[in-house]
Amino acid sequence: MAELNGPTDPETSMAAALDAAAASLLGIWESAREGTANRVSGAQLRAVMVVEQADGINLRRLATQLDMLLSSASRLCDRLVAAGMLEREPGRFDRREISLHLTPEARRLLAELRADRQAQLAAVLAGMTPAGRDALLSGMREFDEVARRQQDTTLAGESVEEEEWPGDPDGPGGPGGPPDRSGPTRTRWTDSSGAPERSVGATREWPTGGPVARTA
Repeated sequence: MAELNGPTDPETSMAAALDAAAASLLGIWESAREGTANRVSGAQLRAVMVVEQADGINLRRLATQLDMLLSSASRLCDRLVAAGMLEREPGRFDRREISLHLTPEARRLLAELRADRQAQLAAVLAGMTPAGRDALLSGMREFDEVARRQQDTTLAGESVEEEEWPGDPDGPGGPGGPPDRSGPTRTRWTDSSGAPERSVGATREWPTGGPVARTA
């Protein structure tokens, strides 16, 4: 059995050193994010950034990227739509599926966030040597490439836990599905008129007029 206080491998030692050094970088990130806190929460900001990177993403994919239940991601999007940060449109290839897009207000928010962050980073970089700046940039680019590859591999093997929606004939309680044993906690989604939302398979389709918006 390995000794508890025995020597560590180089990668582990490097990871510990990077973890410690990254504290300053994360402090800059958090400082810039605080400037947006009065408009969006941390979870909402993450969702906005994901939609920016994948314009037209559907709700199921967004839930996967955020590591959320489909219902939780849906409520998060409701709040972002109400805040004027997201727009929902029928999918370009499948109109039964909803695609998500950023509004001009969301793009302005992200631009302000990055401008603040980059100004703080530039102030730190100005105190480094040219060699140090070059080494940092080279290493961070390679780190980013490897991290993205690993994330893509992880996401490809994951699936999102999905709820059964009212109106699904093959879902619990439907004529083609098992009895509904979910009890009183089962979520029922309605549009602004009180009618149940339509559902196509596991993909929700918003009725005309969209869901009742919730504020953050």
